[in-house]
Amino acid sequence: MSMKKKGKEKVVKQKFSWSLMWKQRYLLAMSVPFLIWLIIFKYIPLWGWTMAFQEVKPNSFALPVWKRKFVGFANFIQTFQDRLFKQTMLNTIGISILGIFLGTFAAIIFALLLNEICFNKFKKVTQTISYLPHFVSWVIIASIAKMFLNDGGALDVLFGKKLHLMSSNSPLFWVVVCLINVWKEVGWDAIIYLSAMAGIDQGLYEAAKVDGASRFQRMWHITLPGIKPTVVVLLIMSIGGALNVGMERQMLLSNGIVQDHAMVLSWFAYVRGIGTNNYGLGTAIGMFQSVVGIVLLLIANKIAGLLGESRLI
Repeated sequence: MSMKKKGKEKVVKQKFSWSLMWKQRYLLAMSVPFLIWLIIFKYIPLWGWTMAFQEVKPNSFALPVWKRKFVGFANFIQTFQDRLFKQTMLNTIGISILGIFLGTFAAIIFALLLNEICFNKFKKVTQTISYLPHFVSWVIIASIAKMFLNDGGALDVLFGKKLHLMSSNSPLFWVVVCLINVWKEVGWDAIIYLSAMAGIDQGLYEAAKVDGASRFQRMWHITLPGIKPTVVVLLIMSIGGALNVGMERQMLLSNGIVQDHAMVLSWFAYVRGIGTNNYGLGTAIGMFQSVVGIVLLLIANKIAGLLGESRLI
């Protein structure tokens, strides 16, 4: 293809894109407030990452950035050499992998079951009840969980022996935390999969039914392939946030016995940053979380592209 033809195609594409933007000008105008919000609350605060390379104590916090003591990568080195860092990383990765696997599996299964219910009133009531726990505070959820799972709690009374579910200083605590989180979020997470299922062509089901396919076969060969792009995109997003395990549930569900297997990076940043009045160290830990999260997101997105699946970016 000659350079002249390439140049013409480029001009046509540019004209098309500008004309498309003009046609969608009202939609673009509606997105401007969100874009402003995004810049103010998401991008401008990134300036605070400079604290990760400085010594920022309460007495120097009010000083301008250029007057604070610059320490280079000392905060990162201190973080990686901390006695709790290795176990904290292990806890974070373990809870993340378990949470992603159990959460995704449970949400898909629950969405499939809901999608197969023919009685609409029962379906709506069940769906409403299932996602109500999402709106309940972790303080209440943790209180309920401890009543059932603590030593001497309802579950121990039911089985007639101590299961030590909340007092076992082992990876068993990861499983307990993830199962509680699944119970809390499964109904809410299933909404996205139900929406994806609603977009599948109903003619496919009718054709499969005519061919004698059972309900399970229709789910396996039509429903699951139909929601596959949605599952892949959500998995990519989950992997990108693998290190961002919230510290609220860990703090509320843990105790002194299981502390070693409860500490995650978010909690570690709080303890070492605010707990020791070393804001530079806390910022360094948070920055490490964000950078690793971006790298994991790009890797997961690349792998999905190489496998021929839907990509996020």
